[in-house]
Amino acid sequence: MTNYGIIGCGMMGHEHLSNIALLDGTNIAAIYEPDREMAASAFKAAPNAIMATSIEHLLSVSNLDCLVIASPNHCHMAQMQQIAGSRPLPLLVEKPLFTAVEDQSAILQFSKTYPSPVWVAMEYRYMPPVAALIDRAEDATGGIKMLTIREHRFPFLRKVGNWNRFNENSGGTFVEKCCHFFDLMRLILKSEPRRIMASAGQDVNHLNETYDGRPSDILDNGYVIVDFENGARAMLELCMFAEGSEYQEEISVVGPKGKLETKVPGPARFWPSHLGSPPVPILIESPRHPKGAQQNEIVVDPILLNAGDHNGSTYYQHKGFLELVRGERSAPDVTLEDGYKAVIMGQAAQQSAAEGRAVEFD
Repeated sequence: MTNYGIIGCGMMGHEHLSNIALLDGTNIAAIYEPDREMAASAFKAAPNAIMATSIEHLLSVSNLDCLVIASPNHCHMAQMQQIAGSRPLPLLVEKPLFTAVEDQSAILQFSKTYPSPVWVAMEYRYMPPVAALIDRAEDATGGIKMLTIREHRFPFLRKVGNWNRFNENSGGTFVEKCCHFFDLMRLILKSEPRRIMASAGQDVNHLNETYDGRPSDILDNGYVIVDFENGARAMLELCMFAEGSEYQEEISVVGPKGKLETKVPGPARFWPSHLGSPPVPILIESPRHPKGAQQNEIVVDPILLNAGDHNGSTYYQHKGFLELVRGERSAPDVTLEDGYKAVIMGQAAQQSAAEGRAVEFD
């Protein structure tokens, strides 16, 4: 039996609970969640868990084999350091790894000294339609020259204490929401960013929201263009007031042989019931010669769809992490370096949008 400790059990923490429960030989041994309502809900989902009153209390639970951090973004770095100084177990830590520019050196130091494996939670890699695109991308395109990621979705959801309404807590929209996409860019293009340019704004959502007298300052739409060292270029188009879209994510790669694209619906629980069944993810291959697009549905197990909002990906992520904890694989798929670079790209995009200039990477 592999015993988990969970730090933070809000919306995403509950998704982790649901997906861990689908894996054989697992047990939620302890949970730390300071919000009473969320803690009560978590206990219903994991009634055998010790409900810890602090992280120190959680780390004192003797039978823990690994930890999952799903707390608010701005808590991750300090909690990782606390764990490192007390009980450095294998970690699955939610994105983003950190939020403040001054944390960059701290995470680099952490990566040099933490003795156990750390897996950064980048769920989008494991969405079956996205994984299918990654698998076919090189063959279908003959070498990717252009990558486009479009996310047209619903506004930021309400979180405990409204922490995600402020850049200082979330890292900013291009860090909080889009580090997933910057991670995908590096993964798909197999290269590092050279230059990043962004234009963004807060134009529709949260305009009249204030908390303790402070207005929300998060972006709700934008474009980001990234030049990569291998000559490829990528673009992100984000709109967070487009929940009427049939598909939430659309990703395309294009090269000298042709184009490959995938379309991924958003969470099934948000699909209007009067429209019938939610759309199914699709993969479309469009060769240049001979012309003629080939479209295939990528069916996702309904059990996995019901276990979260990320198209089944959280299950596959946890399956890999469990193998890592049990010594059945030697390294995490998503390393601290991957998590670090995704945040750096998001911070550069935030800076570019704020200053109206391109940001170069050294």
